[in-house]
Amino acid sequence: MQRILRDVDAFVRAPKGSAAAWDAAGQVLCDLMIADLRLVPEPAAETVRALADSLNSPALILLTDGDDAETSAILRAAGADAVLYTHIPDDVLGEAIAVIVENRRRFLSKSVAARRAMPRPELSDFVSESPVMRRFMKTVHRVADSDAPLLITGETGVGKERLARAIHFDSRRADGPFISVNCGAIPENLLESQLFGHEKGAFTGATRAQRGCFELAHDGTLFLDEISEMPFHLQVKLLHVLQDFEVAPVGSEKKIPVNVRVIAATNRDIQAEVEEKRFRKDLYYRLGVVSIDVPPLRDRRGDIPGLASSLLAGLSARIGRRAGAIAPDAMTALCDYGWPGNVRELINVLERALLLCETNEIAREDLPEEIADREYGSAACLFPGVVTGIPDDWAARPLKEIREAALERVEKAYLARLLALTEGRVGETARRAGIEPRSLFNKMKRYGLRKEDFRSPSTPAG
Repeated sequence: MQRILRDVDAFVRAPKGSAAAWDAAGQVLCDLMIADLRLVPEPAAETVRALADSLNSPALILLTDGDDAETSAILRAAGADAVLYTHIPDDVLGEAIAVIVENRRRFLSKSVAARRAMPRPELSDFVSESPVMRRFMKTVHRVADSDAPLLITGETGVGKERLARAIHFDSRRADGPFISVNCGAIPENLLESQLFGHEKGAFTGATRAQRGCFELAHDGTLFLDEISEMPFHLQVKLLHVLQDFEVAPVGSEKKIPVNVRVIAATNRDIQAEVEEKRFRKDLYYRLGVVSIDVPPLRDRRGDIPGLASSLLAGLSARIGRRAGAIAPDAMTALCDYGWPGNVRELINVLERALLLCETNEIAREDLPEEIADREYGSAACLFPGVVTGIPDDWAARPLKEIREAALERVEKAYLARLLALTEGRVGETARRAGIEPRSLFNKMKRYGLRKEDFRSPSTPAG
């Protein structure tokens, strides 16, 4: 049987001894069990039915020397997936097993997708009018169908996991599973088992074997969110998996071959993590074969109207509340807001507004106070001619002066917004603005911006 299964894409275990073989069925996780009918404890039909009713039961193929149609029918009715006659030629037997293995693989992939049911995102969902987003998506389309590891960076809430899912479903792996793991949400002592699996008895409480996420993601994509939170000693093991395409479950000396594309994501400055020796440089280079940075929502305000309308349609269908549109003044408020929580915050705001609105149109008063009632200094109000007309004194001044005044107004509001988002951290503000800290200090002095005014009580002064 091991020889016949050599060409089947499967990891094969062959317990020795008749008693050990059947006992292993209840202790070792497997997708498919092949057993000689003589090894099945009597009464065979009841034993098969008990296996089929157990938790995480495998598919079962029984091999028999006797070509008895009635016995075969009884065993199939009890839960056996197939009863095969051992005297048929090996190539025919191999083909039959290969078909069952492939059917089982498809069943498992659909089962994983159903357990993690959510709307299937597509790259076409990320259509944008913003030049920065268009350049970003051009890169995404070029790498989507590759098997190379991918590193997605960006602020919290920009949609890194949704983008990873869209890339998966737009790739040749679309029919395989998409498995997501948040490395920062799982306790350190459990993360290794979660990723690589474990054997029965590998540690206290390991009463049975468990598959790891790498094994579950075979022929698909594994998304490692908040990769910068992964403990240093596990980074070494992850690097070996990416290099050798094999995983060793905790407590096992055998390695399992895996065919997985890894997409990692972080909201931290991963290069700074490497420099501070909190993240391995070799793993960073391996994961970052292609690295893409998702633009924050404030850098693509032109996308907000279309994005808000699209999200509203989806929320209306999910919640069961009808809102046909967003009022113009409400849309202006949405476009003017800074969105520190990015798309995730926009979704929450629209869901709240949808629940509170009393008509078929979301009004400005349906929005949270910090959005609806604030004084704006951002894009829509920085250019008064677009919304409310230019100030009276501007009409009496030359175009050159107006251009300089408008530029200063934009620059001051832009730097004030960045300082607010970074809570007065000059170094981080300069990095986001793409200028030197000394240049930023000069501009802050010119515009009367003090870093102390943007700090929260908990922000360190250093």
